[in-house]
Amino acid sequence: NIAQVYGFEKAPTALVMELLEGRTLRDLLSEGPLPARKAIDYGAQLARGLAAAHDRGIIHRDLKPENVFVLSDGRIKILDFGLARQEEAPSSGATRTVTAALGGTDPGTVMGTVGYMAPEQVRGAALDHRADLFALGALIYEMIAGQRAFQRDTAAETMTAILREDPPDLSS
Repeated sequence: NIAQVYGFEKAPTALVMELLEGRTLRDLLSEGPLPARKAIDYGAQLARGLAAAHDRGIIHRDLKPENVFVLSDGRIKILDFGLARQEEAPSSGATRTVTAALGGTDPGTVMGTVGYMAPEQVRGAALDHRADLFALGALIYEMIAGQRAFQRDTAAETMTAILREDPPDLSS
């Protein structure tokens, strides 16, 4: 459930990846919430893709609807590992992979998309795979509710909501 990258071209700079036919999750969500069964299926596929990355020590750090592609046959592909970070050696014994992301991030640097960032990400603290799981939860919430779990008028207010509030109850 991760888009396959075949290589990089230097001039002009380009990423060579598999051809995907479908739409982004953001495009689908612009039409409203998804049926519960579809949201659960997509959430499970996203979880499998994240598990594969996490098994190799890769943290995505920017999971959002724009970085999730829904293929015409309903399969999900996670895109854009541009903010990804490689953790220390994977604990599962999986083979390490090379990611296109830069090395470490300076402490205190906030990276990600407001509204999908975990509290520790908002604070600029050290991250692990759980930050991606928070973003996955925010995506599943949005697929079911048809609205973001944390969305306020400004980025600062949204980040404060992530730190201090729970998302609105799904039953409402």
